[in-house]
Amino acid sequence: MRTFRNVRVRGHVPVGLALLLTLAACGAPAGSGSGPAPGASGSWTVESLTTGGKTLHAPAAARVDIADNEAKGNYGCNSFTASAVPDGTSALTVTPGATTAMACENMDFETAFAKLFQGRLTLDRGPDRLTLKTADGSTVALTTRLPVPDAPLTATEWTVDSLISGESVSSVPADAVGRARFTLAADATASGNLGCNRFSGKAAVDGPSIGFGPLTSTRMACEGGPGEVERTLTRLFAAGPLAWRIEGRTLTLTAPDGTGLTARAASAAE
Repeated sequence: MRTFRNVRVRGHVPVGLALLLTLAACGAPAGSGSGPAPGASGSWTVESLTTGGKTLHAPAAARVDIADNEAKGNYGCNSFTASAVPDGTSALTVTPGATTAMACENMDFETAFAKLFQGRLTLDRGPDRLTLKTADGSTVALTTRLPVPDAPLTATEWTVDSLISGESVSSVPADAVGRARFTLAADATASGNLGCNRFSGKAAVDGPSIGFGPLTSTRMACEGGPGEVERTLTRLFAAGPLAWRIEGRTLTLTAPDGTGLTARAASAAE
């Protein structure tokens, strides 16, 4: 409610006029007019960075979700978490948290984004955009990101893109990229490629867990990155029930000992 100076009114004030004065003091209904920006909360696609007189355009995967004093997203390849504490509606203080450590093509952009997305950031928000500005005048340009529906667990071809070992996440070796793929069928079977050899077997889904039965596979000799990925996946699938989680088009499988994988759903073009 706006604050007005006391105004002396002589004589009796009619009830209708008193009501009009009260409504005027309260102002327009919430959300109308040009009220303050609603802070940084939302799901955002990173469009570009401007720093040191240069503009860097973001890879398609770069994004950030901000809510409840937390931020999580993707620098373009590696994912990250951070605390994100608002200072009213005009600023945000970001403290980096955890991040993956995969080798990526767009490391110049990732490094710049990670450097800018920390500390106190001032906000300039429009209906479908948000600009974050650092103390030295560098900016991060964001636009509203439409929610991506979760891919279905079954009947989706999943391509393994990273391997998890406790707190560490690493991309698959360069010579094995795109080779390890698998599909879970509605009839409780699994099939695909472990990185070198084709395989098939049983896969029972029980709520948040998946249990793989003994796998049968071809017997080609596997060396280098494909062999490394194949040995890792063979151990993982035999490790007992795996916890599974899908966020958008990314599947994460995790064993009780902290090992696991992430895999992406094939697009219609693939």
